[in-house]
Amino acid sequence: MNMEIQKDALNWYKDELELENGDQVRFFVRYGGCSSVQKGFSLGVSKDEPQDIGISTEVEGITFFIEESDIWYFDNHDLLVSYSEASEEPVFEYQ
Repeated sequence: MNMEIQKDALNWYKDELELENGDQVRFFVRYGGCSSVQKGFSLGVSKDEPQDIGISTEVEGITFFIEESDIWYFDNHDLLVSYSEASEEPVFEYQ
């Protein structure tokens, strides 16, 4: 599994979560919502400290990660986080 955070999405997270160099952002599974990979579940986002990283990527000094216990959600898909100008928020794409 790979994870990519595009520049526009990174900038949105920096603004919304008031991120600074060295901060860490967790994508986690939450019950409810909709997704194209797991019916009845969706991704949540929080500024957090890792416990057991399953996958991570660092972009401009910010580490984005998913805990090992949440890897099942992706069902062997890669995660691309882009930004939608129309909705003015990040978009999760499973490839």
